[in-house]
Amino acid sequence: MSTTSPAAAVLRTEIRLFTREPGALFWVMASPTVLTVILGLIPSFREASEDLGGRRVIDLYVPVSVLFALIMAAVQSMPAVLSGYRERGILRRMSTTPVRPATLLAAQIALYAAATLVSAVLVITVGRLAFGVALPGNLVAYVLALLLTVAAGLALGATVCAVSRTQGIAYAVGSAVAFPAMFTAGVWVPVQAMPDTLQRIVGLSPFGAASQALDAAASGGWPGWTELGVLALWTAVLTGASVRWFRWE
Repeated sequence: MSTTSPAAAVLRTEIRLFTREPGALFWVMASPTVLTVILGLIPSFREASEDLGGRRVIDLYVPVSVLFALIMAAVQSMPAVLSGYRERGILRRMSTTPVRPATLLAAQIALYAAATLVSAVLVITVGRLAFGVALPGNLVAYVLALLLTVAAGLALGATVCAVSRTQGIAYAVGSAVAFPAMFTAGVWVPVQAMPDTLQRIVGLSPFGAASQALDAAASGGWPGWTELGVLALWTAVLTGASVRWFRWE
């Protein structure tokens, strides 16, 4: 007799389905590392800059690549999968079985959180080995900031799913959210290179605060209470919104 719990069985199934999706695997697991390599191969990005306090552009882009992985996982991939399940009636049918729909939702969140963390480790490792990017100077602070960032990102993804009735809408809403999220994360211009006023504005967004918090921890310091507070507040607000608006069918 099998002793596997329903939750473990659902999670195992979701992992198997995830690994069979080449698009999700590339954008969540591989593309952040590819982005790091491409940027690291630009000679000027490997040179120290006085405008960046003696740091190199590639040093700033390792945390940015970590955030890029989270955006792809939480905003682009997870909402589309869950909305597809809802659209096809899978969540409704699960409500009549011992495996409740909430089990599937929890499995998805755990899966994408783990995928993001694995992608982060890959980016940090490649950045260190290929381009000499220093490992996080304050590992405890970096892990704390990263966990808060993942929580805020997944809460945002759950909210996108909650307001998207179909998979097509989820793709559209996710794309609309992803582009400003990438801007505030510093994908196009590192937050640290933005004008001071723009930095303060971006710092009020979840990914802008995350970028600043991860950068502070990577440099050996502690993220400011403002950045951590912004992340915690966004997590609470978005979690509440997703719970309020989410529908199983």
